[in-house]
Amino acid sequence: MIKNLKFKIYDLYSGGSLFEVVLALGVMTLITVGIVILTTHTVRNSSFSRNKNLASKYALEAIEWIRSERDKNINSFVNNAANPLYCLDSLTWTNVGACSSNEFISESIFLRNLRLETALISGKSEISATVIVSWTDAQGYHESRSTTTFSDIRER
Repeated sequence: MIKNLKFKIYDLYSGGSLFEVVLALGVMTLITVGIVILTTHTVRNSSFSRNKNLASKYALEAIEWIRSERDKNINSFVNNAANPLYCLDSLTWTNVGACSSNEFISESIFLRNLRLETALISGKSEISATVIVSWTDAQGYHESRSTTTFSDIRER
């Protein structure tokens, strides 16, 4: 009789075990999916931050190069400013016009354009240089801009 009683108690809980296993699997699946989603967002944000920092570095590099070009020969700099748009895939004045879709900075995913605007302010000529470094990734189009105004150092 005691033997039969133990068997009946076991029968009462046997169906519960299957339910508990299914419930535990469901909870583990939800936790795993949450971790995968969190990891994906973290990697995406990390990649974007890295690219944004590199784009800012490339923009600053171009601004410093432009400044050195102005300091090296102001007349040549003013003549180059007559063209309003350059592609600075390499830091030279040879690539006039906007960058095409394949004129990346060497070994990178970035395009670097330079826009120049010349203005006469209070009798002094000023050249505004805007460097636009752009890239496209899985999240879409992004850009980093840096603008500096250069004046003719002889007109101070």
